[in-house]
Amino acid sequence: MSAQSVITSDLQSERALFGFDTPRFREDFDEESFDFRHVFNVDHPLFTRERMRHLLTNPATKNNVYYNAGDIRVDQRWDSVPARTKPVEEVFDAVENSGAWIALLRVNEDPEYNLLLEDCLRELKQLSGRPIDDDKKTQEADIYITSPRRVTMYHIDPICNFLMQISGEKQIHIFDRKDRDVLPEEELERYWSLNDYAVTYRQELEDRAKVFTLRPGTGVHIPLNNPHWVKNGDEISVSLSINYQYKDDRRKNIYLANYYLRQAGLKPKPPGTSKIIDHMKASAVTVGRKIDSQFKKLKTTKQSATKI
Repeated sequence: MSAQSVITSDLQSERALFGFDTPRFREDFDEESFDFRHVFNVDHPLFTRERMRHLLTNPATKNNVYYNAGDIRVDQRWDSVPARTKPVEEVFDAVENSGAWIALLRVNEDPEYNLLLEDCLRELKQLSGRPIDDDKKTQEADIYITSPRRVTMYHIDPICNFLMQISGEKQIHIFDRKDRDVLPEEELERYWSLNDYAVTYRQELEDRAKVFTLRPGTGVHIPLNNPHWVKNGDEISVSLSINYQYKDDRRKNIYLANYYLRQAGLKPKPPGTSKIIDHMKASAVTVGRKIDSQFKKLKTTKQSATKI
């Protein structure tokens, strides 16, 4: 059986976790958004409400829990959400009415979820035909639990993501990271330099989004830095994200150089315009960081010496 026939399979194999209808899986992987099927649902022992609640108190995962609650707009910034006033356990137990978005991050710190993550990534590596491990910095499994009709604001992420719907229904609006009307160079520079995920939503460009309706057993692939926002349906939504982060030092350094050049009043060329210029920028930032690191070590040494 060819790799292509596996990709377009209908989850007939008992061992298959994913099914894809796109004939361009390998070409579109981390380039274009597309939907797919998966085998996970609320009957799986890791997605019962009781099992997920245990993640709130498990010493390995309890510090990786985040939530926000209240009325959220599509164009709202992460740093302007309402203050958290209740323990996350209380919000979780009343999620039907709390207007909340609960993120259980890095649930793979729990060994049982880590096995699930490894199984998923193993299959995705085979399907993609890419040496993912060679360019991977971190890998995570995250669970998102969302109240009915709740909005998740427009943002970008630093991950290559396969988002799977476990229960409930929601719509996700995904934009193309290559569209510079949607995602200007200045916003990418700020993101890579300041870790600022709060890109600017432009209502007039909403028709450029691909809109996917996620139901149990379906999912969507969200490439690195593709802007997106989510509107939950009338029930509680539970979603699983299988994702990984690249070793992006070169890309980060080029954007960092452009950020500082723009701060100096210049108009830097976008990455990819010139390999030579990109190399010079990445090298200059790398050298600058090494010098800064050495200077900090020297300063610390001198401070220590004065105390002797």
